[in-house]
Amino acid sequence: MAQKNDTPALIASLLLTLGLIGGGLWWLTQRSGFNLGQVLGAKPTSSPVSPASPGSPAPSPPSPAQSQNSPSQGSQNNADQGSAKTFAEVQVPSGLFNYGGSTSWAPIRGEVDPEIQKAWSGFQLRYTQPTSGTPGSATGIRMLLNNQLSLAQSSRSLKPEEYQEAQTKGFTLKEIPVAMEGIAIAINPNLKIPGLTIEQLKGIYTGQITNWNQVGGANLPITPYSRRPADGGTVEFFVENVLGGSSFGSTVKFINTTTLALQSVSSDPGGLYYASAPEVIGQCGVEPIALGRQSNELVAPYQEPLIPAAQCPAQRNQINMQTLQSGQYPLTRRLFVIVKQDGQADQQAGEAYAKLLLSDQGQELLSKAKFIRIR
Repeated sequence: MAQKNDTPALIASLLLTLGLIGGGLWWLTQRSGFNLGQVLGAKPTSSPVSPASPGSPAPSPPSPAQSQNSPSQGSQNNADQGSAKTFAEVQVPSGLFNYGGSTSWAPIRGEVDPEIQKAWSGFQLRYTQPTSGTPGSATGIRMLLNNQLSLAQSSRSLKPEEYQEAQTKGFTLKEIPVAMEGIAIAINPNLKIPGLTIEQLKGIYTGQITNWNQVGGANLPITPYSRRPADGGTVEFFVENVLGGSSFGSTVKFINTTTLALQSVSSDPGGLYYASAPEVIGQCGVEPIALGRQSNELVAPYQEPLIPAAQCPAQRNQINMQTLQSGQYPLTRRLFVIVKQDGQADQQAGEAYAKLLLSDQGQELLSKAKFIRIR
């Protein structure tokens, strides 16, 4: 009798069994979310997205700042410039570098810069007068733009048009704050007034107030002195912060330098002048006065009591650093080193000079020169 072939039946039975098992597994995975592919080692074609739990924030895309340098890094770099304790710890380039600019920096050039030269004789700094016009922040920045200076000293921030001009010449400019100072008002020593408000000061320089009896003084014409608006940062600061952008009045007499202006006030019974506090307070021929935002809050920029001019030079008035630093005194501002960003020796010189001034030794010398340290 012939043997019966059962192979087809066995194959059909096996396929049916596998189908039933596969269908059961598919049904289980759909009901439970179980991923069979992961268990078997298969690589998923896409990442599964799990529903967020109640109250949890939705994931956010990475910020561009996480993959790029953020602006705060530049600020931190500026802050790091003051990490040195002494001049000897600051790396400086060798060579002769021209610098100049703001007349308010004159005490710094006299007090601080000689000490820099002692520490780094190879880092030679030469003060350079403008070929035309008078010294000042504006002329210093212009000379820097015209490649006449390696760095500029300024008592005001850079203007947008100065940034733009630098870009047209293939480089950029950077301002680095190194100190603060106050603007003091000098009057003739024979005038006896308690002080002025900012509004009264504005009235005097715009020509609305012309006699001292209008502000509590004697019946005497006021002679306000000033340097020209194009000359320096101090004048620009005064116009913006005191005059509110208004023009000088017809009674204002323009003088080329602070020295000449102080001499004029000393000999003019009704004279008045404004300048950097270190240039005014302590002078024998004039007296500084208190200023205030309101008449009942006059603040003296000098240490009280006021020393009369008759006792000078045996005794001199001293700057009240605390009132200037606290913000009680209404007219304060920052001083800047203006650096050319061109990757050349001038940039190295400018950044090194700023680091020297921001070192512990530099800040102490700035304080000695009657400026307010910023670190």
